[in-house]
Amino acid sequence: MIIGVPKEIKNNENRVALTPAGAKELVKRGHSVYVQHTAGEGSGFVDAEYEAAGATILPTIEATYEIAEMIMKVKEPIEQEYKLIKENQLLFTYFHFASYEPLTKAMVESKAVCLAYETVEKPDRSLPLLVPMSEVAGRMAVQKGANYLEKPLGGRGILLGGVPGVLPAKVLILGGGIVGTQAAWMAAGLGADVTIMDVSLARMRYLADVMPANVKTMMSNEYNIREMIKHADLIVGAVLIPGAKAPHLITRDMLKDMKKGTVLVDVAVDQGGCIETCKPTTHENPTYVIDDVVHYCVANMPGAVPYTSTLALTNATLPYAIQLADKGWKKAAQDNQELALGLNVINGEIVYKAVADAFDMPYALVEKYLA
Repeated sequence: MIIGVPKEIKNNENRVALTPAGAKELVKRGHSVYVQHTAGEGSGFVDAEYEAAGATILPTIEATYEIAEMIMKVKEPIEQEYKLIKENQLLFTYFHFASYEPLTKAMVESKAVCLAYETVEKPDRSLPLLVPMSEVAGRMAVQKGANYLEKPLGGRGILLGGVPGVLPAKVLILGGGIVGTQAAWMAAGLGADVTIMDVSLARMRYLADVMPANVKTMMSNEYNIREMIKHADLIVGAVLIPGAKAPHLITRDMLKDMKKGTVLVDVAVDQGGCIETCKPTTHENPTYVIDDVVHYCVANMPGAVPYTSTLALTNATLPYAIQLADKGWKKAAQDNQELALGLNVINGEIVYKAVADAFDMPYALVEKYLA
C-alpha cells in the first residue's frame, strides 16, 4: 500500500502521525511511505531520519495527498485540505466528527473512507488510540491549570499544593476515565486537595483503592456539581462519550457560583466540551475570561509536547496501521472488529450512528460495506 504522511497544518500542531521507526516497520513489509518535507520536524524528527528508514520525502502537501492510498494524520483535515482528499482514499486520524458539522459534510462529499482513531474500540469498551493522548492531556490539564491559577495569568493567585500552614488548592475533576485519572495523579502529586466525580460506582471504588489519600471520589449529578464548584479553584472537564458530543455538566449559569479567578480546563472541548461556556482555543491564544472565570480550552493540548505525544501515539496506532496496509481497510475491518468500529464515513455515507445522530443526518450500517 502507498501511505502518505502530510505535515499537520492546524494552528500550533507540531505532532506527526508516524515516527521514522514506524515508517521503517511499514517499509519492511513492502509498503511505500511518503512523508511531506519537514512533517516530523516539530516532533524532533528530520527528513533524513525518514529517508534512512526507507521513506520518500515529498515537497508539498498536495503531492502527499495525490500519491497516497492511505493518509495517516494526527488531527482532522482542516478546510484547506478538503479539496485534496480523493474518492476511496483511506484517512486514518482523529476526526471527532460529532463536534463539527462542516467537517462531517466535507468528508461525506469527498467519498473517502474515514477511520477515526477515537472510535476504534476494544471488546472491554476501552479506546486504545485515544488512551495515549488522553494520558498526555490529563496530565497537561493540571500542569496548565496550575499555571493559570497564577495571578498575572488571571487566576486566584493560589499555589496548587499550598505550603506548610496554608491549605492547598481544591481541584475538581469531572469524569474518572483515563483523562480524569491522569489529572488526579498529577494534582495529587503536587499536593492539591482533589475530588473526582463520576457516575460509575465501580469506577469510583477502583479509584478509591488506587489513589492517594488526598484524592476523594463523589457521585456526579447536578446537585453535587453545583455544590462542589463553589469551592473549587481548578476544575477539569474530563468527560467522553465515544464518537458523540460531550454532555454539558457545567452550564453558563453556574459560573456565577464560582470564585473569582477559578480556572476551567475542558479536555473534552474537541468533542463539543462538557462545560457550556467552553469553545475551542489554540496554543497561541489559549484562554479567555467569562464572569471572572478563566477558561483554558485548547483542542489539541498534546500538540504542545509533540515529542512525547508523537512517540506515544505511534506506539498505539502502528499495529492498526500495519493491519490496514497489509490487508486493505475492508479486509482489516472484517478481521478486526476494533477497526470496524473505527469506520465513521465510507464512500459518502455515515456509518457511525452517534455521528449521524449529532447532526440528524442519514446513517448506513457499516456491515453494508463489510459483507
